[in-house]
Amino acid sequence: MSERPRVVIVDDHRLFRTGVRAELGDAVDVVGEAEDVDSAVRAIGEAKPGVVLLDVHLPGGGGQEVLRQALPAYPEVRFLALSVSDAAEDVIGVIRGGARGYVTKTISGEELADAIRRVAEDDAVFSPRLAGFVLDAFAATDVPPIDPELDRLTQREREVLRLIARGYAYKEIARELYISVKTVETHVSSVLRKLQLSNRHELSRWATARKLV
Repeated sequence: MSERPRVVIVDDHRLFRTGVRAELGDAVDVVGEAEDVDSAVRAIGEAKPGVVLLDVHLPGGGGQEVLRQALPAYPEVRFLALSVSDAAEDVIGVIRGGARGYVTKTISGEELADAIRRVAEDDAVFSPRLAGFVLDAFAATDVPPIDPELDRLTQREREVLRLIARGYAYKEIARELYISVKTVETHVSSVLRKLQLSNRHELSRWATARKLV
């Protein structure tokens, strides 16, 4: 019998992590858990898992940020995205970031255990609904080239950026996205830092030039 994959579960909901542990049972060895980007990178470094089950939307920058920080340091680790989202931007973002697969949270425990085993063996795994889409997206000639700067931004940061470029005030953005004005300011500061820009006018020009508006 082959050795059980060593797994780190990364998700910001403790109850969900507990449920995944229970569903997987003794099919894998869960050697760590994390709830945000920093704790994920730390857990990966400490546990040296074979596979990381990675949620796409996480505090601290999301699954793409975990991949950006962890993969160069631990290239032998395989990442399997596990998310409620089947949005094109989320799927392509983490696959471009280096994940070996992407499955949605409707998956059964048995199917998830099988997906983990396959990813541990360096196979690529996608939920049936996403497989064709992923192949089409990467094969299409009209897919925009990878933009390293844009790929550094989280999904929420991109949403804030688009609204800034459309001329929304911070209060309007907060209302539109159901977040606080302070959170909007935090996202804008993060985007400015990542893109090395100085103010919202430069942000607007940057977004317009990339047709994000």
